[in-house]
Amino acid sequence: MSKIGQFESNKSWQRVLPEEKKFIERVSTDYLLSYQDIKQLIDITLDLEAWDEGNLKTIWPDVSDSKLKNKELKTYIMGQIKKSWNRLKLEPTDYKGFKPKSDFKKDDIKFEDINEDRTILGDCPVASEKTRCCNLKTLDSVINCGFDCSYCTIQSFYKGGKVLFEKKLEEKLEKIELDPKKRYHIGTGQSSDSLMWGNRENNLKLLFDFAKKNKNVILELKTKSSNIDYILENDVPPNIICTWSLNTTTIIQNEEHLTATLEERLISAKEVQEKGVLIGFHFHPMVYYKGWEDEYKELANNIIEMFDPKRTALISIGTLTFIKPVIKQIRERDFRTKILQIPLEDAEGKQSYTYDIKKKMFSTLYKSFKPWHKEVFFYMCMEDKNLWMDVFNREYKDNKEFEDDMINSYFTKIQY
Repeated sequence: MSKIGQFESNKSWQRVLPEEKKFIERVSTDYLLSYQDIKQLIDITLDLEAWDEGNLKTIWPDVSDSKLKNKELKTYIMGQIKKSWNRLKLEPTDYKGFKPKSDFKKDDIKFEDINEDRTILGDCPVASEKTRCCNLKTLDSVINCGFDCSYCTIQSFYKGGKVLFEKKLEEKLEKIELDPKKRYHIGTGQSSDSLMWGNRENNLKLLFDFAKKNKNVILELKTKSSNIDYILENDVPPNIICTWSLNTTTIIQNEEHLTATLEERLISAKEVQEKGVLIGFHFHPMVYYKGWEDEYKELANNIIEMFDPKRTALISIGTLTFIKPVIKQIRERDFRTKILQIPLEDAEGKQSYTYDIKKKMFSTLYKSFKPWHKEVFFYMCMEDKNLWMDVFNREYKDNKEFEDDMINSYFTKIQY
């Protein structure tokens, strides 16, 4: 079997356009490219298409006058290709004129019940001693999401276009054993959006009942939706916090497909806060693109003007962090996104921005919230421990100390 033939069943290769396939096939023969060379060219080809930054031919070096031959020539060509590819990732991403595309169809979603015996309460799937982590507990009453954020890790875990609701939710919530002498922070937005489904299958009612029964629990409902009818129409237990994942309009329009607009999210959060419910905001992921600084500053200023910090429990900051299966999944989709057009480096076994870019983004946002520094709990999610001192001028000796400080801060704002 030829080297190209080895890719016939490869999903990434199948995504390459016919003309690009012919080009890769030709150069692989002309320059005796290795399996790894071809694999890299496929990835670069798919990236260029997704980023709307031309194609492999446009960055292929002119070697017509080159005196190099055989292996040296191949090495030179691959080096130049990688340089051109990396050059596109080094500068802040430019969304001007970009037209996003998604192959996700919300109408194709199918709903099913989960009848199997599975545990619905567990640890945060990305909890790690390598980063400063809040030790969040997760309650997965719904699995899979109806939004289509290009960077989301959920796409690599759950497939088939099915959203699954826990059939035995009431029974399983009753069986959860918690230490009455301990305080817990439990989130419901790790496997799906917490509010987009409303009270479908009695989901929110049962979660409210769980919060009422367990006053030592902070139950966080995290969302990118504006579906707040159930919240507004019912009594909300004081230990429920509704949080919105926010981003600039540029990122929402280009990378957070089918989600509520920034204005819709802010208005929803305002209405929920005015009802007396604690709220919070997650700036996760912050994205490094042309115009990011002004737009994130403007968003911070809008929040300061719109909301009461005394009834705002938290603001979290984080950025893009990819595991390899997510990067692979993004490339295999019929997708137009610039979310991988960034300078990726190793971050505790994952891929993320450089430390310096993170420090610059996080510090800019945090300083923009200066009037709230003493009234709202600010933290970073899944980031290098050293960033805490560089950004917040404070740090924790371990995850437990961080967890305790966070939970204590939240409970000071809960009014029974």
